[in-house]
Amino acid sequence: IVEIALRAPSGSNTQPWRVYVVTGATRQRIVDAVCQAQSSVDADPSQAEHYQEPFDYYPPQWFSPYIERRRENGWGLYGLLGIAKGEKTKMADQQRRNFCFFDAPVGLFFTLDRRMGNGAKIDTGMLMQNIMLAAKAHGLDTCAQAAWNRYHRLILPLLKASSEEELVCGMALGYADHHHIVNTFRTPRVDMREISKFLD
Repeated sequence: IVEIALRAPSGSNTQPWRVYVVTGATRQRIVDAVCQAQSSVDADPSQAEHYQEPFDYYPPQWFSPYIERRRENGWGLYGLLGIAKGEKTKMADQQRRNFCFFDAPVGLFFTLDRRMGNGAKIDTGMLMQNIMLAAKAHGLDTCAQAAWNRYHRLILPLLKASSEEELVCGMALGYADHHHIVNTFRTPRVDMREISKFLD
């Protein structure tokens, strides 16, 4: 799957990405470290200042129409799982599922040289999409997970990554449980006419 995905395009063929595939003991060490850190943040929110993302994945201040789309997605998923607004413990438990790779046996982490420009993140996104499509062709399922980024300082040493590397995203890889209610959720999409212009 990774070999196929490496045909992804990149600016000037720089191929700026690195891919770490974790299973077994390494996967478990990462899960344990990050779940412990997340538990400390849940118990004392001030601890979150020790775990900052390496770059802004989301805007510092949400605005329309993106905040409405985010809320629609979040409450649609939580509603399906029976998590009501204000049930913070249940929300935290669901969030923590990210840090177990949603029970998938394989995790992937994508990094790049932090000295590269923003275009390298676009290139890495195309590599990730290739992996997701190739996995689907092999009967596997994936979940891209930016949630890991907050804990990059814990994760990168466990990957034995170099000091120049920056974590871009994580990903779960495995066989989906099609009987689990969460896998019936379909994220909404805006109409093509809302985001497209055809100019003649």
